[in-house]
Amino acid sequence: MSVARVTEITSSSRKSFQDAIEKGIARAAKTLKNVEGAWIQDQKIVVEDGKIAAYRVNMKVTFILAE
Repeated sequence: MSVARVTEITSSSRKSFQDAIEKGIARAAKTLKNVEGAWIQDQKIVVEDGKIAAYRVNMKVTFILAE
């Protein structure tokens, strides 16, 4: 039997939402073992001087706990 845990993280990129997601997952995988998936909970843009300055995502990352 496996037991999973979910942790919430926020990631940001100046390029795109996709890049923010990829950076967030890559960073989570450095710290967390057995990352199984993620749910993108929220997306937000940061606007500066009328232009998009950053893309942010809040995600819930699921990982399997070690035995």
